[in-house]
Amino acid sequence: MSTQEKPVASPCVSLCALDDGDLCVGCQRSADEIRRWGLMSNAERREVLQRCDERARLGGQLM
Repeated sequence: MSTQEKPVASPCVSLCALDDGDLCVGCQRSADEIRRWGLMSNAERREVLQRCDERARLGGQLM
């Protein structure tokens, strides 16, 4: 049995469109965060998810 942690899942909800601030209207990730997602560690992914949650609460503003 592997002790390796499973990858943190992408927050993509298949509503892929960038707004004027380069944020996805579906998942609230920036274009750069979307591009780099596959290369990120789980810790980095969790940080992005936290920022996405904050952006969603602030109405999609880049932080």
